[in-house]
Amino acid sequence: MTKSQPLQETSAPQETSPPQPRTLPESAVSTSPGPSMGRLVGVDLARALAVFGMYVVHIGPPLSATDGVASWVRYMADGHSSVLFATLAGFSLMLLAGRREPKAGLAGRQAKARIAIRAMVLLALGTAMAMEYGGVIILGFYGVYFLLALPLVRLRARTLAIIAAALAVVTPQLSFALNSLLTESVRQSINTYDPLHRLSDVGVLDLLFTGFYPTITWISFVIAGMALARLDLSQTAIQWRLAALGATLTAAAYGMSLLLAGKDALDSLAEGGPSSGGSGSMSGSSGPMPPDSGSFEPQASTLLTAGPHSGTTFDIIGSVGVAILVIVGTTVAMDRLPRLRRLAKPVIAVGTMSLTAYVGHFVAQSVLSMSSGPGSAQQSWVPLLTFVLGAIVFAAIWSRFFRRGPLEHLLNAATKPAKHIR
Repeated sequence: MTKSQPLQETSAPQETSPPQPRTLPESAVSTSPGPSMGRLVGVDLARALAVFGMYVVHIGPPLSATDGVASWVRYMADGHSSVLFATLAGFSLMLLAGRREPKAGLAGRQAKARIAIRAMVLLALGTAMAMEYGGVIILGFYGVYFLLALPLVRLRARTLAIIAAALAVVTPQLSFALNSLLTESVRQSINTYDPLHRLSDVGVLDLLFTGFYPTITWISFVIAGMALARLDLSQTAIQWRLAALGATLTAAAYGMSLLLAGKDALDSLAEGGPSSGGSGSMSGSSGPMPPDSGSFEPQASTLLTAGPHSGTTFDIIGSVGVAILVIVGTTVAMDRLPRLRRLAKPVIAVGTMSLTAYVGHFVAQSVLSMSSGPGSAQQSWVPLLTFVLGAIVFAAIWSRFFRRGPLEHLLNAATKPAKHIR
């Protein structure tokens, strides 16, 4: 990902359990033993893997300094961790709005209010963090995703999947066209009147079109996650179908991109390159870039690539396929391997407080004066392993005494006013 981006009742990076168990039928499922519990635990484990993937990108050596297995791990973390978070964010929205069956009436209005409040808190927190850490912070983008996804929370899985697929096909091309019109002078004119941009250099244009995780292309991941949440992931037949779907999407998207764009089609754009953006890069955007000069064709050809953070149709489809495989894989593992579930409990705890883990690793890097990302001179994996172990130990200890992580608790408290909606 980039410095990125759902949990057991948290926010962006985590939100796997419903916030108010007493009002959500699924919450009872999530806290009761058995396969259904394993289902949600699998989502928490997927979230934890996304956290660790994010750590790899932010704290580990740059891709150019790795080789062999280490290079493969670094490449897979690049972009895919943030996509996994975005997909799980959509999953979490449905936990709040009614996962298998959408809430209606008063409960539905209160759920939407909770989501809206959560979105505004994330936007505010993301803006505050961007003032210190720059545009790689994904939380503000999450806030926009949540607000735009609100009208879709009552739709069925098939409808959501069709919308996600249509957006994956259309929005990269639309993003390319819009970015070609947003010249530097136009952007400066708009940003001059944008209070968000004056605060953090991440304004409305960045959030919607030109940032590291532009809503125009990344909303597809959120809607895909919403569609997944509508399915009964505990059913073996559905697990097999999703696994087949994930593998097909991944192979078809990346294979077609390699066929059309050549051997460099899957190169990461996070380190150098004209459309650098994401995964620790501090410049550029996460979408197909418009021509910088009069030559349109060479730039338009980037729409055929599928590298991490390229923001193309092939990238979106392939990344969704990877996210589905991870979610299904962790779900099956937690459902069918009880011993592994017990051993993985400390890791799962990280997934239940991923917002805390996300914000915490930025704060810790600042306190320790650590450099990170492609521009850093970091060559050792030791700092990364230290952060991973620290997150596991903290989450394991904290979860023994508290139901939610520190920031998850505050976020939940902020949404309490939604109960007054009538």
